[in-house]
Amino acid sequence: MKAVTARRYGPADSLRIEELPRPEPGPGEILIRIRAASVTTADWRLRAAAFPGGLALIGRLVAGLWRPRHLVPGSDVAGEVVMLGAGVTGFAVGQRVLAVLGHGGHAEYGLAKATGAVVPLPEGMGFDEAAALPFGGLTALEFLRDVASLRAGQEVLILGASGGVGAYAVQIAAALGARVTAVAGPGREGLLRGLGAVGVLDHRKDEVAGRFDLVFDTVGAMRWPESRGLLGKQGLFLPLNFGLWDLGHLLRAKLTGGPRMVLHVSRESRAGLQTLLELWRAGKLRPVIDSRFALDEIAAAHRLVETRHRAGAVVLEIGA
Repeated sequence: MKAVTARRYGPADSLRIEELPRPEPGPGEILIRIRAASVTTADWRLRAAAFPGGLALIGRLVAGLWRPRHLVPGSDVAGEVVMLGAGVTGFAVGQRVLAVLGHGGHAEYGLAKATGAVVPLPEGMGFDEAAALPFGGLTALEFLRDVASLRAGQEVLILGASGGVGAYAVQIAAALGARVTAVAGPGREGLLRGLGAVGVLDHRKDEVAGRFDLVFDTVGAMRWPESRGLLGKQGLFLPLNFGLWDLGHLLRAKLTGGPRMVLHVSRESRAGLQTLLELWRAGKLRPVIDSRFALDEIAAAHRLVETRHRAGAVVLEIGA
């Protein structure tokens, strides 16, 4: 099978397309013929060892000290079940599915744990749309619903609102009944109002003002001291990207009282994917795709993600 390989840390051009043996499903595993996969911020950081905020050593201990621990990158995929491992129930060969693999997704075939984050695709959803959902959708869902406990009527400021997470955060916050002020680059107002934002600011020229119940920073544009002036007394600053220095900010937030700060790392789950698909069926969530690339254009896809100036997801289309 054709697969993207990352045999060392480095720039986007260090990625290669190689012929590798097709994986075989073990007990409890599903083999998926991958039709589409997303290229995410996590894929870029793992390929380049670009771990934020003083976390380089910790990041390498997790991802691989001298080179990437996993040869084939990529996590979020959509495709068809082609083989079932021993003991697998609830899935059938030929079934269309959406899955979060963890690794191995930028290839023609990949393995998913049958009890993991894998769900059937609903009728009418394309493979590329499905692959665009998990990274941004699951992150936004967990941060807004579970961590922030966002409620109807609350005022939310979302920074990086047109990005891979932000485009879903705007929709999920609106679906939860919040009033969303979105901050993004120029030319994004039409997109963001269409996703549910009631206010849109251009980060290059517009000043952020007002009082918010939640500031959700999806791109690392704001630090805790800046957020305090925008939050009400019970407000919450929720950064998606954080470094070691933020532990000091977190301690000060706890000691000084007033607005809060929470540091959190999201996880993937089958229940989360099912919720995203329920929102899609209800017309409250739509996949947002910036660009599509072929598998052999993987370096270009990574370079686009690395600019951090995309509107929504970057998707690889793999096979016909």
